[in-house]
Amino acid sequence: MGFLDIDALSAAPLNHDPFDYLVLERFVRPETRPEIAEAYPAIAKPGSYALEDVEVKGALAGLIEELKGDAFRRAIEAKFDLDLKDRATTFTVRGMCGDRDGDIHTDSKSKIVTILIYLNDDWAPDGGRLRLLRNDHDLEDYVAEAPPNFGALVAFRRADNSWHGHKRFIGPRRVLQMNWVTSESIAQWQKLRHRLSAAVKRLSPARAASAGAA
Repeated sequence: MGFLDIDALSAAPLNHDPFDYLVLERFVRPETRPEIAEAYPAIAKPGSYALEDVEVKGALAGLIEELKGDAFRRAIEAKFDLDLKDRATTFTVRGMCGDRDGDIHTDSKSKIVTILIYLNDDWAPDGGRLRLLRNDHDLEDYVAEAPPNFGALVAFRRADNSWHGHKRFIGPRRVLQMNWVTSESIAQWQKLRHRLSAAVKRLSPARAASAGAA
């Protein structure tokens, strides 16, 4: 049966205003929640971590392999009308949200499509809910909000106006991010950048927080 509900993704509508995006709850099958939760690495500090800097095992490793597979890629290609077959991919994981997370931003121009998969328990806090925005300065002017409940998917095409962010939240918040990027060299640079950032966090706890809004 697998981890991903590809049929639900294929049926989900793609929104175009103000940029191309979709939000799909229960994309990761709910019955896989206990085994993914057990396999998810313990991450005590904010920031994005390359897979090489955490322990990826069990059901989490299986989920990532399925995301790397042809079925998911083809579904995203069809949804966004893209050819991603020869594009490199990057993966990062987060386990904690800090007081510098959530700032409004667009992703870097080297990214083609951003995939966010949330792996938390049912989300009660007001903060930490990703908002897809109409501008670069107003969190209240949003077109969609994605509570980071287990299995929720946010996918969007990177654009100069693909603004997103969330209200402040400090505490555990699990998210797996995948990107198709413009080249393999970019993928390697992104991996190196996250690994260097992780090393700094280990050496300097006071600088553990990092910006971002996954």
